Amino acid sequence: MSLLLWTLVGVPLAAGLLLTAAGRPADRWAPGTAVAVAAAALGLAVTAAVRRPAVEAPFLEGLPVRLAVDGLSGVLVVTVAAVTLAVLLFSRAEFGSEEARARFFGLMLLFAGSMLVTVTAVTLPTLLMGWESMGATSWALIGYWWREPARAAAADTAFLTTRTADLGLYLAAGAALAAAPGPLTLDGLAGLDEPWLSFVTAGLLVAAFGKSAQLPFSFWLSRAMQGPSPVSALLHSAAMVVAGAYLLLRTAPLLDASGWGADTAAWTGAATAVALGLVAVAQTDLKQLLAASTCAQIGFMVVAAGTAATTGGALQLMAHAAAKSLLFLVAGAWLTARGTQRLPELRGAARAQRTVGAVCTVGALSLAGLPPLSLWAAKDVLLAGAAADGPWLYATGLAAAVLSAVYSVQILRFVWSAPEPDAATARRIPGGAVAPLVLLALACLALTPVAFPPVRDALTGYLGAEGQPEPHVWEFALSGALALVASAVTWRRGGIRPWGLAREWLGLERAAHVLLVSPTLRVAGVAAAFDARVLDRAVHVSAQGALGFARWTNRFAEGAVDRTVEGVVTTARRLGGWARRPQTGQLHQYLAQAVAAFSVIAVVLVLVR
Repeated sequence: MSLLLWTLVGVPLAAGLLLTAAGRPADRWAPGTAVAVAAAALGLAVTAAVRRPAVEAPFLEGLPVRLAVDGLSGVLVVTVAAVTLAVLLFSRAEFGSEEARARFFGLMLLFAGSMLVTVTAVTLPTLLMGWESMGATSWALIGYWWREPARAAAADTAFLTTRTADLGLYLAAGAALAAAPGPLTLDGLAGLDEPWLSFVTAGLLVAAFGKSAQLPFSFWLSRAMQGPSPVSALLHSAAMVVAGAYLLLRTAPLLDASGWGADTAAWTGAATAVALGLVAVAQTDLKQLLAASTCAQIGFMVVAAGTAATTGGALQLMAHAAAKSLLFLVAGAWLTARGTQRLPELRGAARAQRTVGAVCTVGALSLAGLPPLSLWAAKDVLLAGAAADGPWLYATGLAAAVLSAVYSVQILRFVWSAPEPDAATARRIPGGAVAPLVLLALACLALTPVAFPPVRDALTGYLGAEGQPEPHVWEFALSGALALVASAVTWRRGGIRPWGLAREWLGLERAAHVLLVSPTLRVAGVAAAFDARVLDRAVHVSAQGALGFARWTNRFAEGAVDRTVEGVVTTARRLGGWARRPQTGQLHQYLAQAVAAFSVIAVVLVLVR
């Protein structure tokens, strides 16, 4: 059992490290190797989800490395492994020999292995190791085309933003260690005493919001779209961005125990779902639209964590992973075939490539929440928790669901519209790239029954999440009807509303620069000036003073010392010369000296008495 889990996380990490280290000489066989490793990882993930293994290894005093697969992590490991395999199959057909394929596929496997460590971690130190590795490899993948300054800068923005939020995880670990030294298990955090409980809750919330691109950290996901589309399909659908939502679902008892963490998570997720839904509606770039919709859809998962709707959160996670990875890969295919990802320039793309257009339609309609596709049912299951929490939260969730239909149908309206008369001829999309798209579209369809009894009840039992809120029939009908109406209106009226603030992602990046980056740079500038003008000058003056004192010492003090030493030596030499004079070697002189000495002593004794 323990070997199974070590193999699950170790094989992708080891293969990824070897491919990355091998470099260009391994480009030829890297794609096939990576796909084989991903397929093996999927088989191991399914086996682990069934057997639920647990392992432990010594690490620090009282802080062992612990990994385990339970209900929630079992769903995650299978989802991550499946999407990784689909993305690598697509990448194998899309990435030509001119690309650094060994580095790309190696980094993808390293990222997948880090994500598997993150979702199977039982303790905070283990979680931190996976979390940090995941962040580092995501930076390398977003900046894969690092020779282009804009892409490198985008990777830096994404990395620094998430790293800033990651400080919350260190705050949580430090507070938990201060409160109760020990293994720091995630399940045990809810039992901490105040004020440490609030510190841990705040740290986890900040780290989760940053990693999952929730408000106010959402803007980094916009910049991350500079990376290759397969990177977005893995990182920003089923892996990195869901890590924060997963962490909140995992620590839902902690949020509830704090007294304020659950409400904070629920309303932050709801606000993100609405605000970033509006941002998605205003986008003219397909990948930017998908990025904003990712923030919004993960907002639903965060709502599920805040309302303890674990089953709904897991359903949303799986359905969103299938639909969003599919749409990101479609965006990549059309970018390769047509040289653009701008929606107005993608008119007629679905008509020209019917198979890709059909799978895009399945993904977009699922994202829109139209019945009977998977996200429609999954969203209602988690919104049942919002309804139990309060009508305002439920209404906000419904509003976000309506926006989902608007921006999703907006994609279809462009790609199925008549092409421009002067549209350039599109390149053929390789058949090997289409196959994983079809598999993901089938997953969007196949996941729908999971949201309904008896499969949903079985999933709830597997997750160990008893007492989950149950959606009513009218909730399914209401959300489906709203999605249908919003889709019909969008299809009929169409067009993108050029809302400046929404188009610019609510000015979040600008606000971050004004409120955080610019003040930090100013403080750094002041510190640098102080260092150069005060500290450096003080050190320089001190050095000059020391040199001057040394010269003065050399000129005056050292000369006096030398003269004193020479005087002592001269005196000693003279005294020695005087002492040598009586030493003649003649016995009668020694006798005379002795007599004289005794006479002097006798006189002294007489006088003293």
